[in-house]
Amino acid sequence: MSSISSKDYQSSQLVHHEVFRNVISHFTSGVSIITVRENDIDYGLTASAVCSVSLEPPMLLVCANKNTGTRHAISKAGSFTVNILGENQGELALQFARSNTEKFNDVEKIYGELGNPVLNNSLAQLECRVVEEVMGGTHSVFLAQVQNAHASEGDPLVYFKGKFGQFKQS
Repeated sequence: MSSISSKDYQSSQLVHHEVFRNVISHFTSGVSIITVRENDIDYGLTASAVCSVSLEPPMLLVCANKNTGTRHAISKAGSFTVNILGENQGELALQFARSNTEKFNDVEKIYGELGNPVLNNSLAQLECRVVEEVMGGTHSVFLAQVQNAHASEGDPLVYFKGKFGQFKQS
């Protein structure tokens, strides 16, 4: 493990975005696809910025770029589904990470109780109702209460240093 001196923390300026991107890439996260249906159109995006907020009431947060159609649809619909991906769903994550309108081609889905797409073969699903939307830099942060949740057996897809991988238990 490398040591860090106190001089490394004495800058009063914001860190350069490329330095931040490199350093934050060392944080391993799960991979999910956020889905929403608005005006009879399905939207979705790949997200690693999903976090549990509270158990009482059950809440989570999701971050979405302000320029995406999915973010606008979530704002209008007031709900979304988090589809947590399994270790063999890297191609699906890439499909939803691209900016195109054909993301749902060949994707098996049903519509959940809140009316949003639920991906059939995902590892887990959480149907959420938006409580608050907060703007932060280039993204919207949606704080949401979890209305329904389901998990299957399996291992998650993880994201580390810009690549998808598998979780290895020790």
